[in-house]
Amino acid sequence: MRKLLLFLIFFIAIAAYGSKAYVTNWYSNNVSVIDIATDTVVKTISVGSGPLGIAVTPDGSKAYVTNWYSNNVSVIDIATDTVVKTISVGSAPQGIAVTPDGSKAYVTNWYSNNVSVIDIATDTVVKTISVGSGPLGIAVTPDGSKAYITNRSSNNVSVIDIATDTVVKTISVGSYPLGIAVTPDGLKIYVINSHSNNVSIIDILTDTVKKTISVGNGPRCVAVTPDGSKVYVTNGSSNNVSVIDIATDTVVKTISVGSAPQGIGIIPDGSKVYITNVGSNNVSVINIATDTVVKTIGVGSKPACVAIISEISTSKQISKSTNITVPLSPQGLLTLAGLILLAGVARRRFA
Repeated sequence: MRKLLLFLIFFIAIAAYGSKAYVTNWYSNNVSVIDIATDTVVKTISVGSGPLGIAVTPDGSKAYVTNWYSNNVSVIDIATDTVVKTISVGSAPQGIAVTPDGSKAYVTNWYSNNVSVIDIATDTVVKTISVGSGPLGIAVTPDGSKAYITNRSSNNVSVIDIATDTVVKTISVGSYPLGIAVTPDGLKIYVINSHSNNVSIIDILTDTVKKTISVGNGPRCVAVTPDGSKVYVTNGSSNNVSVIDIATDTVVKTISVGSAPQGIGIIPDGSKVYITNVGSNNVSVINIATDTVVKTIGVGSKPACVAIISEISTSKQISKSTNITVPLSPQGLLTLAGLILLAGVARRRFA
């Protein structure tokens, strides 16, 4: 028996007309590749130790995976589904996001209390930015001007000016902020407060919290639909997903999924949502039109984050996405968020 205090980051990288979903498996040290058309696993890619967050470049050529235990990032060539490089970053890397112009990737380092900035052209770290305590989730605005970082231990969000790579503001939110997502119009940020069981809504124009929404128990990750109409929140302790109507910012439905749901991925045509279930080692597929689970896909051990990659033709792949949790942006990729995720983050004990 082994026990591990597990903190996962979950984001989404979303691409137009996705053909494959990439799921990071925390305990398996690999990534499951799912064929979106058939919703079956077609390949498994070995990466570093304790893979969590994942983000793809706007052109869909590369995927970046954060490895918690290895303190590095694995770079996957999407064309061959093989790891082509490993980049050392800070301690316990979690969240990762790529700028819409595909020039930089931002990695949150939990134990280092900072963010590593990777130059995508050279795949090298070019800067390190100090943020709050225990940085986890990350979202980039659709215009590529700002990055928002959730700081778990300091209960706030750091705002980074991407042009200067400096922190320009800190926003107080609820207790234990994890997942984070931005709306397609770039006007609102949704922040998961796991210990408060609610979501803080930040007005991007003023960088202030305008509203708080109660959701399920132990919320982890958040994602916005490409049309900007709905928000999906995974509730890790409730084993369900809260659906928020963006027009009214109220919960309109709750969907039961697997055990300890975490990461969220939404395909750009707005038809399906993919939920990683850490406790049941599978992925729940939700039909957005009916908000019902239509399939469950077995993957590796303790799945964390999901990224959806598009394959427009046999010779070129296009990836237009938003934060791990964020919807489609015309400029290109924004992740989370998470985590996965990005993306969101989960804290659980497993025996």
